[in-house]
Amino acid sequence: MITISNLSARIAGRLLIDHANISLPEGTKAGLVGRNGAGKSTLFRILTGQMESESGFVSIPKNSRMGQVAQEAPGTEEPLIEIVLKADKEREALLSEAETATDPNRIADIQMRLADIQAHSAEARAASILAGLGFDHDAQLRPASSFSGGWRMRVALAAVLFSEPDLLLLDEPTNYLDLEGTLWLEDYIRRYPHTVIIISHDRDLLNTAVNAIIHLDQQKLTFYRGSYDQFERQRAEAMELQTKAKVKNDAARKHLQTFIDRFKAKASKARQAQSRVKALERMGTVASVIEDHVQPITFPVPEKQPASPIIQLQNASVGYTPGQPILKNITLRIDNDDRIALLGSNGNGKSTFAKFVSGRLDADGGEIKLAPNLKIGFFAQHQMDDLVPADSPVEHVRRLMPGVPEAKVRARVAQMGLATEKMSTAAKDLSGGEKARLLMGLAAFHHPNLLILDEPTNHLDIDSRRALIEALNDYDGAVILISHDRHLIEATVDRLWLVNNGTVSNFDGDMEEYRSLIVSSGKKKDEKPEIIEDATSKAEQRKANAEKRAVLAPLRKKINDIESLTAKLEKQIQALDAELADPVLYEKFPAKAAEKVKQRGETAAKLSTAEEQWLDLSAQYEEAMAG
Repeated sequence: MITISNLSARIAGRLLIDHANISLPEGTKAGLVGRNGAGKSTLFRILTGQMESESGFVSIPKNSRMGQVAQEAPGTEEPLIEIVLKADKEREALLSEAETATDPNRIADIQMRLADIQAHSAEARAASILAGLGFDHDAQLRPASSFSGGWRMRVALAAVLFSEPDLLLLDEPTNYLDLEGTLWLEDYIRRYPHTVIIISHDRDLLNTAVNAIIHLDQQKLTFYRGSYDQFERQRAEAMELQTKAKVKNDAARKHLQTFIDRFKAKASKARQAQSRVKALERMGTVASVIEDHVQPITFPVPEKQPASPIIQLQNASVGYTPGQPILKNITLRIDNDDRIALLGSNGNGKSTFAKFVSGRLDADGGEIKLAPNLKIGFFAQHQMDDLVPADSPVEHVRRLMPGVPEAKVRARVAQMGLATEKMSTAAKDLSGGEKARLLMGLAAFHHPNLLILDEPTNHLDIDSRRALIEALNDYDGAVILISHDRHLIEATVDRLWLVNNGTVSNFDGDMEEYRSLIVSSGKKKDEKPEIIEDATSKAEQRKANAEKRAVLAPLRKKINDIESLTAKLEKQIQALDAELADPVLYEKFPAKAAEKVKQRGETAAKLSTAEEQWLDLSAQYEEAMAG
């Protein structure tokens, strides 16, 4: 059990966490969510001891091993597999001691402990993790210094996963992963045997890999059972209940205050007025529901839509060196209303294809035909370096609108989803999400017919990603999307193209089928997935799944019973809260009020126990289904 009690924290004088309390049962897989800048990374630093809290404390079981991805990616000459193997400090120490130990009893203890921690299978486990994150056998033997920063971060992630700490802390782990790596990580975390806390804005990761959500909002921490979708529903219901309670509370306070104001000066009513003053003080207030406003994103409507196809590729090839194509034999067409997502591991050529279609790379062979007057907008994360650091968003846009009144320039910046107070802020002082909004707005500035977005979500929080989904669905042109965010893909595209084996081809399955292929055992990341299975194998799989569900039916029933119990207890607490919000209860029936307070405490304790049972049984069920 991890317990956070009365915790407060400040950064540069700004209060981020204020007397927060939460308990996390052992084995919980929790997503830590909240708006950018809310204090999620600060909480991680407190958990790891890198930062002192202003007040309160964190209680973590004694001798628990804690792990998080190293801030600096390894860049040594050591092979990747060796870097990952050395992450298990105990194994390294035991192997080193085994080489020099002479005491037969100590040698026996060492060998027994090595067997206990499965040291004999360490290399296979390390290789499996590296393969899941995109490194084939040959890559695992190459030195870390031969890889770029993003790939080195994957090695750092592989190292901490291999060390298998009791508390695993992951801060935006998918930012340096492709979709395939993200799908593999979802499955790995779901089966991870210890406690995990993940900071992530990837909705699918938070729906697939975790069984609880920790929400950091208004400087407080709140624990919710279930996935992110369930959290959103529970929070919406709680906010609605709080709004109703506040209306009722305000009405009651207004009624008492009116009586006090009318009769406090009258001797005959002084006692009654004083009684109501005390009742007003006891009653307290119900806080208002505070909702952070998320600026919408808007892509301009294409001024003139050309006829389909807007792009036609016939046996096309493309590369960076003449005569050495990276992609070839591409025969595809893009229509004016297409919504296409590019699938495939990093390094297979997705960005190369995007640059080719956008006109940034010439054909190395074959033919590419573009519709007359076709306008293409292109966004990629590396373009953030192209922003002028000292210039504000208004200044960036003004260069594209010479001689236009200031009001129209600012209106155009507002369409990009930047708040009024950020319009005059220097680009270097904008957050990553604000820079991404500005760049997307600049990419779409000239009303393109085709919008190409290469990993647009890396710096966007969940609410901003929702705004992007709405903007893409409202956009009238064609879209090509490269993203590791499966929810974004499923919500905005209707065609999937696979970039693999040196070409680009149509993928006939859906995202769920693609996910199953990626995480299934025995599939190598550098092979093109086969989606054709015979009917017999599918029937056998369905039968096996049905048999497994039948065996696990009693466990599933227990989980359902606890879910029903928790729902019942939550309703009881809501009903008690509604009764306790009535000032008349305290004034006329103080003994009954005290009983209700006691009853609420007992019910809350039962709910906490039920939640812990639910988490434990759910983990057992998921592990059994995965096995």
